[in-house]
Amino acid sequence: MTDDVATRLPDDYRLEPQAPPLADYLRLRQVAGLSPFTPEAASLGLKGTVFGVRLVWEDKIVGMGRIIGDGGCFFQITDIAVDPAHQGRGLGKRIMAALTDHLKANAPESAYVSLIADVPANRLYAQFGFAETAPRSVGMAMKIVR
Repeated sequence: MTDDVATRLPDDYRLEPQAPPLADYLRLRQVAGLSPFTPEAASLGLKGTVFGVRLVWEDKIVGMGRIIGDGGCFFQITDIAVDPAHQGRGLGKRIMAALTDHLKANAPESAYVSLIADVPANRLYAQFGFAETAPRSVGMAMKIVR
């Protein structure tokens, strides 16, 4: 992993190379202000994790990040979340470093890596080489609602 002082974890945290279990995933999305998913959607989605990390403090999962994709051509970084009680310590940066280090070591050279950036998190992602794609392309989304 990146050995930059800015991305080192404080001593009382550890980063584990695994996506969080369903209950922690849903809780972290909620407390971090990310859009909610039903438990059934999240359960299916977690199975599609190419690589994930969970941030642990005192045996409690307080942060996460995942890479999803087809394993060759396309990858998307998603679910970057840190419990607000643990924010402001550079933990999101450490999660991003672990994900991008994994991609640099394992993804094919021609792979396309994307993410959807909420403002102001776009400044964090820019530190890892991500740039806005407009005007050449524009991110679009659709949510299934029944």
